[in-house]
Amino acid sequence: MGNQNLIERTCKQTPFYDLCIWSLKSNPESRDASVKKLAQIMVDSLKTKATETLDLIDELLQDGLALDPEMQKALTSCAERYNVIIRGDVPEINEALKTGDYKFAAKGANDAAIEANSCEIEFSTKSPLTDMNKVVHDVSVVAASIVKIIQTKFSF
Repeated sequence: MGNQNLIERTCKQTPFYDLCIWSLKSNPESRDASVKKLAQIMVDSLKTKATETLDLIDELLQDGLALDPEMQKALTSCAERYNVIIRGDVPEINEALKTGDYKFAAKGANDAAIEANSCEIEFSTKSPLTDMNKVVHDVSVVAASIVKIIQTKFSF
């Protein structure tokens, strides 16, 4: 019960309470987790959601949807952005969490949110990625918010 309270207290300090609660409570590792572990769980969720989005982008590029040159250009740009999240931001966040460089970890999570938003604005017409871009953005913001809780707790 104590950790359920920790999850709720932590998620109340994020801008996306419901997403935070759902993401953390659906992960069995959150049961006995510290706030630092809760941040790690959100980063893992970020990697999962970004990978799912990149998989969809790859599918769309292989399907007929990418025949439109504008759509192909936007999807290719988004693929690059999601590769940055998966291969750059997530490993940097993980390393920063391990070493206690919470400011850098929060920056990495915020960078991932910016990449997801930047993908969305690549499209001149309706984006086929709107929902997934929003989830990746929001999970990134929640991860950054939890890291900032740790940062505040450990900065004197």
